[in-house]
Amino acid sequence: MTDQVQDKEQTMLDEELLVRTLSNHEIELFREEYFNLHPYDRAKFYLRLTPELRERIYECLSPEEMADVFENLDADDEDYEPILAEMNSQYAADMLGKMYTDDAVDVLNELNKDQMASYLTIMDDESAKGIKDLLHYEEYTAGSIMTTEFVSIPEHSTVRSAMAILRNKAPNAETIYYTFVINDEKKLVGVVSLRDLITSSDDTLIQEIMSDRVVSVSVGDDQENVARTMKDYDFLALPVLDFQGHLLGIITVDDIIDVLDEEASDDYSKLAGIYDIDSKDRTSFRAAKKRLPWLIALLFLGMLTANLLGRFEATLEELATLAVFIPLIAGMAGNAGTQALAVVIRSIATGDIREESTWKLIAREAGTGLITGTTSGILVIGIVYLSFDGSIYFGLLVGVSILASLIVATLAGSLVPLIMHKFNIDPAVASGPFITTINDLISILIYFGIATAFMSYLV
Repeated sequence: MTDQVQDKEQTMLDEELLVRTLSNHEIELFREEYFNLHPYDRAKFYLRLTPELRERIYECLSPEEMADVFENLDADDEDYEPILAEMNSQYAADMLGKMYTDDAVDVLNELNKDQMASYLTIMDDESAKGIKDLLHYEEYTAGSIMTTEFVSIPEHSTVRSAMAILRNKAPNAETIYYTFVINDEKKLVGVVSLRDLITSSDDTLIQEIMSDRVVSVSVGDDQENVARTMKDYDFLALPVLDFQGHLLGIITVDDIIDVLDEEASDDYSKLAGIYDIDSKDRTSFRAAKKRLPWLIALLFLGMLTANLLGRFEATLEELATLAVFIPLIAGMAGNAGTQALAVVIRSIATGDIREESTWKLIAREAGTGLITGTTSGILVIGIVYLSFDGSIYFGLLVGVSILASLIVATLAGSLVPLIMHKFNIDPAVASGPFITTINDLISILIYFGIATAFMSYLV
């Protein structure tokens, strides 16, 4: 803890010195101190500056140096548009051109089409072409997150010539731990690690040390599937191929970490019934505008619940005590359905659903509902029997209602996302609030249906 406090105090002192040198236009001293910081800390310091001081930092850093700063900004937390607007347009375009292509694409995708076109127009032709090549790939696919800065070598190379290529391309490559081997048609035929290159003699042929069993992804593959592949194989990078096997780019592990974070936030948003939990909206009105559709849909479902209760008004009038257990039964059903929903969506997201049949999963969840429902029902029967003047029939009503409601709710929580997945609809859309409201309807129908049928035993 003491070390952490000291680190924070040192960081504050470093930042105070940086602000002072920047304010006083001491460019050389500022650059010396600034580049002593970790790249992540440079980016965070940059964001904490006022717009006036950020304008001065552009005088101290070249576009290439500024590109390193931007590559360490978090796209989910920052709004690039106002930051880029502070820069001279040519400076901003040059900076974007110096960034790794996939990172530059991430930044440009946050801008409107006019701004994007403006920067691409004044950017150097080579950088603009590389960025445009990635921009046309569909969002959330392998093509949209890959980088084209990688090292490839001809299959007939020797280790000596491969190392020469590696030394030449390494400064601009995003990673050099894997070197991909291509044939004369630019098709991927193998991969060789940096370790293999270093430990092999100079005259060794690449074909002798490369692995020809290369795991790759297609340019149109969904980014979730790409992330799953990288997790399964523990790779640092994955090659991206077109339908003919040509090597187009690679996806690095840092991009996959961003994908996992993005997908987790997306699923959590949908499970919470929120359109976009990572939204950068700064006003209550814009945030409410995105949440209202879900809430209005749930409002109408809630009205159905109220209407259903109205249809059992005669039953309630005859035995008002029934109303006491409505929150209990509806709440238990909603909770059970949400639990099943979370389990199934997790299985789909991780690919576990492929390892066991769908029917086996449904049977398991139904069994879980039966066990939890039976246990909860027996407990409730005893509690109600002791609390309501020894009315065994009333206890049986509540207990059986909970049993039936938990079985149905668990099945609903598992079946709904499975059906949506079958029709290629994101199962996370079956959000917690949606399943909970549906199960409220079902549980009340079960509860009052049984109560109406056996009213003669209850009064």
